[in-house]
Amino acid sequence: MERVARVEGDGMAGNCCGGSCGSGGGGSRPNGGRQADYRRTLRLALLVNGLMAAVALAAGLDTQSMALRASALDFLAAALTHGVGLWMMGRGLESRGWATLARGLALTVLGLAVVAATAWSATAGTVPDAPVMSLVALLGMGASLSVAVLLFAGRRGGLTLRAVWLCARNGVLTNAAVMMAAAGAWVMGQGWPDHLVAAVIAATVLSAAVTALRQAVAELRAWHAPADPTGLGKGA
Repeated sequence: MERVARVEGDGMAGNCCGGSCGSGGGGSRPNGGRQADYRRTLRLALLVNGLMAAVALAAGLDTQSMALRASALDFLAAALTHGVGLWMMGRGLESRGWATLARGLALTVLGLAVVAATAWSATAGTVPDAPVMSLVALLGMGASLSVAVLLFAGRRGGLTLRAVWLCARNGVLTNAAVMMAAAGAWVMGQGWPDHLVAAVIAATVLSAAVTALRQAVAELRAWHAPADPTGLGKGA
């Protein structure tokens, strides 16, 4: 039991994309009516982040903005966190480890793809459509705040205030950075502010992916470790 609690508690050490927001870490484990409320909260958060990922990706392709595409990756990372949190409810530590591993691998591949696309765009000298970028970033900021409100309302079901704060902060900062990139591209008439912000966001997501992979390895090792001398074993 102590081994399971220790590994699950460590998940709170990461940032929102790393798994502290909606992945079942920290706080008291929900039960009964609270578990149903927790599921609803995660479903809504998953829906909002998933929709914003699609909107940001579509807008990024239309405006040739790499920062918006990186923002879409950030929203997708949050959506995956909530989705994995939903899937893991009621499952054991081994399932959690494999789910976290899959999420970490997916974010690593997508993050590297964004980095590669950003490098290509920078080489081509692409300049994004700044006004549309700003509008989409503003919409994304509102979406991030709405998710934070949802998570704040459901924090007693398994989320801590720190996790809610991390999710709100990361979403707002990401979209604020996209707005700054749009302003820089509009004022200078160059694409490098967009490319710089995209690279920073992608690096942040890649860092979260590495954290998730390390967490997954720790959880899987804990599961497959020999049973403790107390006789509680893996089923504790």
